[in-house]
Amino acid sequence: MAFWVLLLLQAVVASASAVPLSTKEHRRSATDFVDVMLNTLVENFEKSIPVASENGALLLKQLLSPLVDEPYRITQQSANSTARAEALHTVRENFIYTTLSTGGPLYPGGELGVAKNALDVANMTTDITLPLLAAKADGKQAITDAANYSGLQTLEDYVKLYTGEWLNSLPNGTDLGILTNYTQDLLFSMQRLSSSPYQVRRLRFGSESLPFAVDDSITNAITGMSIEQLYLEGRLFYADYRDQLGLESTGRYSAACEAYFYIDASSGKFLPLAIRTNVGSNLVYTPLDSTNDWLLAKIMFNVNDFWFSQWNHLAATHFVMQIVWAAAIRTLSREHPLFAVLNRLTYEAYSLPLLAEGFLFFSGGAVDLVFPFTGSEANNYTNRLYSSKAGRFQSNYFETDLKSRGLIGPCQGPPIEHFPFHEDARIVYTATRQFMSSFVKSYYSSNGQVAADAEIQAWVAECMGDAQVIDFPSEIKTIDSLVDVLTHVSMLALMNEETRAANDVFMMKMKKFSSQLQARGFDENGLSQGMPFIWKALDPNVAPFSITI
Repeated sequence: MAFWVLLLLQAVVASASAVPLSTKEHRRSATDFVDVMLNTLVENFEKSIPVASENGALLLKQLLSPLVDEPYRITQQSANSTARAEALHTVRENFIYTTLSTGGPLYPGGELGVAKNALDVANMTTDITLPLLAAKADGKQAITDAANYSGLQTLEDYVKLYTGEWLNSLPNGTDLGILTNYTQDLLFSMQRLSSSPYQVRRLRFGSESLPFAVDDSITNAITGMSIEQLYLEGRLFYADYRDQLGLESTGRYSAACEAYFYIDASSGKFLPLAIRTNVGSNLVYTPLDSTNDWLLAKIMFNVNDFWFSQWNHLAATHFVMQIVWAAAIRTLSREHPLFAVLNRLTYEAYSLPLLAEGFLFFSGGAVDLVFPFTGSEANNYTNRLYSSKAGRFQSNYFETDLKSRGLIGPCQGPPIEHFPFHEDARIVYTATRQFMSSFVKSYYSSNGQVAADAEIQAWVAECMGDAQVIDFPSEIKTIDSLVDVLTHVSMLALMNEETRAANDVFMMKMKKFSSQLQARGFDENGLSQGMPFIWKALDPNVAPFSITI
């Protein structure tokens, strides 16, 4: 929620600044609007907050709270298998599946499910209080300073929106290089390989046709090759947002762009080639167009990209974790070590769907106030992404997804020289998998023990059956397959002695990685990881990286 409030406030500041607020009274009315807007959104969200029954709260404490001073045990080693089975039966009777008005994967219902939802919302509300207050104060200060922005009459004026502002919400400021190099083509293209890497893919010659045409005289002037040559050599990449065509508008402008990127044969850089808008005259823009026209095309593409990124994140991370965790609650005893690790890693998971329903998607909500498309369209778009590709569990394993899009591993064409997202995320991913391997092996000494664990097998059956998890493994009968699943949805937990040792190694690696990120600077060419800005989004000391990758 804090991110959305910050985004809202920055949009309000930009709108208010378009007409200079020259008088103190005008500035006061704009800051008052911040209070009214946020109060309205929060009040609507509060209407969707569930209230736990007395019995539900008691069941939550008895059946789903973490163990205290007791060892976790796999199913075969249970101290009292009868009591354990009876407790799970009670969970299944009181933690059931239901649906939200916004759709998405199944959501917890029943007395125990409602109590769990209420707990997650309460924890989330506590955690966001200080960030919300900081964002609110920053927003009011930025509006008070609106006279400094010159009415946003020039492109350079927009930089002033972030100069000396948002100091509480963004104490480290924007990524170094963003506000000075934002018009550069390299910055634009490298965002596809860093902050927004989930849509771009390499075009595979022979298996698909070119999505749109670009005149050879233009591509030769830009790249030294025809588009067919780029395609044939595996140098051509594509990102497609045509699925945003025809979405219900809020009155703000948006295209439905698709774009080509390419690996330059001489420099090895990943660069933009062309952007087609798919609206109006359906123009194709390239770097050979006028500076302002080409910048406009990149802005239009980024508007589409930002829309996609928000709802893809919601579908691919929160939705997937939400339903996998629900299936685990119904099949894994709280005595099971997997329950413990998943419980830690899905903290506040069931607050997010309610936040989306009561804060983002409703008519007049946050989406309506910020985006070119309505909140109801955001809701529908998220659900379409979840059911079509974002919700696929195994297909979206970290490197599996990147390989499938031709971004890493053996592929037709030259490798990408700099891939900051993969470079950074792989460090986190590798350390996480090492931790999970140590964790699993501390409880299971053989593949046979995994296959014989009745609760794990029940979890698989639940995911494949009633929970309707998309593309979940049809079986988990080996240590490696269990590690794969846990690595995909989790980061770390504190268990027995072996796991605590693995945790120490994990934390040491993450602290070292964080120090490396904080020390990053520009090289002699003014680049960092091949980019004209310094990217630190996966800093383990800042980002909740279990749902960032």
